[in-house]
Amino acid sequence: MRLKRAIECAVLFVGVPTAWALGWIPVHILALLLAMTTVIVVALMLDRSFDRRALWNAGAVTKREFRRIVAQFAVGAALLTLAVWTWAPELLFAFPRRNPHLYIVVMVLYPLVSVYPQEVAYRAFFFHRYGALFPGRVAMNAASAVAFGYMHVVFHNWIAVALCLAGGALFAWTYARTRSTLLASIEHALYGNFIFTVGLGIYFFHGTMELTRDVMTSINP
Repeated sequence: MRLKRAIECAVLFVGVPTAWALGWIPVHILALLLAMTTVIVVALMLDRSFDRRALWNAGAVTKREFRRIVAQFAVGAALLTLAVWTWAPELLFAFPRRNPHLYIVVMVLYPLVSVYPQEVAYRAFFFHRYGALFPGRVAMNAASAVAFGYMHVVFHNWIAVALCLAGGALFAWTYARTRSTLLASIEHALYGNFIFTVGLGIYFFHGTMELTRDVMTSINP
C-alpha cells in the first residue's frame, strides 16, 4: 500500500507538472489544475475516512490565527518589496500602474480559480492521502511545501519555484495547525495577490494572467 501511494504521489505531484512543463500535456495550466481539483474533490468525497470539514472549516479563521497570518504577511511583503526595489526597480508596482483594469480582475479571479483549487490539492488532499508516507508534522509540511514548489516548474523559472517553496511551507504550517483549507487559502491569496501587485507576476504569467487577459478581451473586444 505504501509503495502504491508513493508511486501515485510521484505521478500526480512530480510527473504531471514535469509533463506539462515539457509540453506533453497541451492544455491551459488552469484547465489542468481545475480538472485535477475536480478529480481530487470527488475522490475525497468518496473517501469515508476524510473529514469533509477540512475543505472549508471557517471556524478555524479565528482572530488569533488571522493576526498571526497578517503579521507574517507584513514581514513577507516588506521583504518582497525590498527585493524588487533593489534588483528590479522597474517592475515595482508596474502591474497596477500600467494596467489597472486587468490588475483588478486578477485580484478577484486569482483567489477563486487558482488559490483555492491549489490548496485543496496540496493541503487537504495531500495531507490526507499521503500522511502515512511522511510521518510527523515536520516531514508532512516539508513534503507538501516541496510538492507545491515543484509544481511551479510549469513557469520555467527558478524564482517561481523558490517563492512557492517558501510560501508552501507557510501554507502547509497553517493547514497543519488548523485543518482549514479556507484559512490556508486566505493566506495563499494574500501572498499571491501581493506578488502580482509588487511586480513579480511576470514569473507566474501562464496561469491567471492569461486567463484574465482572455476575460478582458471578451468584455472589451
